[in-house]
Amino acid sequence: MTRPEWPRVPIGLDASQWVSRAGCLSVLAVVHTVTSGQRLLEAVELIETDTRLQVVFTQAPDVFSNGVAEFLRSTGGVVWPWELAIRQEFALAVAASYGGLHELHAPLVVMPHGAGYGKSFTTGGEPVVYGLDAQRHLHNGRVLASALVLAHDDEREVLRRQCPQALDVAVVAGDPAYDRLVASLPRRDEYRAALGIEPGQQAVVVSSTWGLDSLFARFEDLLPSLLEELTPHGFRVVALVHPGAWFGHGKRQVDAWLAECRDAGLVVVGPHVDWRAAVIAADHVVADHGSVGVYAAAIGRPVVLVDAPVRVATSSGSAQELLRHLAPRFQSGSPVRPQLDLAAARAAELGEVVRERLTSEPGRSSARLRRIMYELLDLPEPGRHRAVPPVPTPPEESP
Repeated sequence: MTRPEWPRVPIGLDASQWVSRAGCLSVLAVVHTVTSGQRLLEAVELIETDTRLQVVFTQAPDVFSNGVAEFLRSTGGVVWPWELAIRQEFALAVAASYGGLHELHAPLVVMPHGAGYGKSFTTGGEPVVYGLDAQRHLHNGRVLASALVLAHDDEREVLRRQCPQALDVAVVAGDPAYDRLVASLPRRDEYRAALGIEPGQQAVVVSSTWGLDSLFARFEDLLPSLLEELTPHGFRVVALVHPGAWFGHGKRQVDAWLAECRDAGLVVVGPHVDWRAAVIAADHVVADHGSVGVYAAAIGRPVVLVDAPVRVATSSGSAQELLRHLAPRFQSGSPVRPQLDLAAARAAELGEVVRERLTSEPGRSSARLRRIMYELLDLPEPGRHRAVPPVPTPPEESP
């Protein structure tokens, strides 16, 4: 976008000449990827009804930027180019990823875009929990966030080891994705019907994260084999693929790769459909090391995990690590139904321990996150916090 095309409303030096409501404080939603954008919307929805606020969106630079422009258009919000957003002061900025945050001019809330901070990597021979490390949260020795949102109390200790400078801004607010899942459980039958799961059928949701270590990359024959074995016995197989794979390769290409399986009865959940509806609709979940398996286990869904490569590391004590150690492993070449039955027998016990490691504030994340944002806005929090809404029902025969 060239400079003459930059928007002059609803905020800016001369915006007061053109707006229909004056005096609003500006809030910037910083979207790096479709996944982080989906998480950010839940924060935006907590404050955007306030007539004192004007929310605008921007697309921050990221390697997984494919699909973000389309996602932003779908929100119906005002979208400012990044080059303009970093030249404007905002009353608040909210992000669920990390790139470019040092360029913003606003009190900043940083929240996770997955199941807490469950992945680790090795640097200098030492394991480091991704998202709680100094590389993400410091710039020239300065802490970037005004509020760093944690899902669990124990993450404070990880932060103390890895980036003690950020301890003063760390706030334990729980996990909004888990709370939204719980709020959506009563709509299970509606979600199942929309996904084409007939009464009496058992739904097996196969969930893959992105990358070469994912189920989608490593188990190419899994979906065809599940369809062949399970479909004749009253099962419906549902594929849930990470947006990073959809947009990294292009929706047309991923659709083409899945076309034969779809013809054989596979239900494919598209990247703009809320994944939580499929998890709630599931009777069984086959997952890899991504966050979906954690959330599925936390709400009591039986989970079978495919083996992750050795190089995929989970942070010690996290919900991801517990799931990796305790969930049954998928045995390729063995009958699937006994494996699903084994996972079902363990689901209640596994769900309890995973849930305890996922969030310290079950049911309270939205209220706490809302309070954090209003404190940074230096505004009195209006009225009562609304109940957490259920996730939208997928469009029938989701693309």
